[in-house]
Amino acid sequence: MFTPPTDPSEVSAALSEHGYLPDEGLAMVVFLAIAMRRPLLLEGDAGVGKTELAKVLASWTGGELIRLQCYEGIDSSQALYEWDYTRQLLHLRTAEATGAASDLGADLEDELYSERFLIKRPLLQAIGHAAQELPVLLIDEVDRADDEFEAFLLEVLSEYAVTIPELGTVRADVPPLVIITSNRTRDVHDALKRRCLYHWVAHPGLEREVAIVKLKVPDVDDRLARQVATAIETMRAMGLYKPPGVAETIDWATALGKLGATSIDETMITATLGTVLKYREDQERVTEVGLDMIMAAIGNA
Repeated sequence: MFTPPTDPSEVSAALSEHGYLPDEGLAMVVFLAIAMRRPLLLEGDAGVGKTELAKVLASWTGGELIRLQCYEGIDSSQALYEWDYTRQLLHLRTAEATGAASDLGADLEDELYSERFLIKRPLLQAIGHAAQELPVLLIDEVDRADDEFEAFLLEVLSEYAVTIPELGTVRADVPPLVIITSNRTRDVHDALKRRCLYHWVAHPGLEREVAIVKLKVPDVDDRLARQVATAIETMRAMGLYKPPGVAETIDWATALGKLGATSIDETMITATLGTVLKYREDQERVTEVGLDMIMAAIGNA
């Protein structure tokens, strides 16, 4: 059974043990989210480790990771629950064919709207959990959803309870650990932010990124790990349309390791740039004006 941490240092140690190297601020806010039983809203660029944190928290707590992926047009039924109308109809026709429908009467309707025919979506799964382990509810990319869905989320997370008209109210005995992520393609409303603890997940500094590379790609040469992290840091300062995240750093180090590289030069950077930058304009900027900057930074590392 998961034992809540007594201070932020325990959080930092536990996350590191499970493959995630947090900075001091992130370890602090995760500790507070657990201690205060409050949702944690993580904002930051894509690829900085927001979703990965939820996965690691589930690994640490031993609870189920329940993921609600947000998208444009998502509504409450897709997040909460819906009835399995196909199975209900099949059950009704079977009852009619066997003559049971007339015998059951009103009881048949109650049977049709029982948990047997209820499809639980992520929010209901998290609120109605019965496991001893604390589940982690990941509400991913909430900025992709619309205002109405945000208001719905606020209502659910305020009480950790939902009412199903046919069955009654389902309330969490112990609230799940809730992680909400946003890439900030639009601003999340203040009402939802006030309900949550908040942390901006920034790109890691050089030394922490080197440590992340060594943790995730243990076979990579020490020199290569530092060169990769330095090159990535330089790219992020170039004003690219989509600066590389930590995920791209790990991919690049992995790719270079597969190629047997122990260091990087201009030719190697150009040949493997597709593992780091996913927009043609960014690749052109780096190859046309950025290679000298990268090599100079590597030389000074």
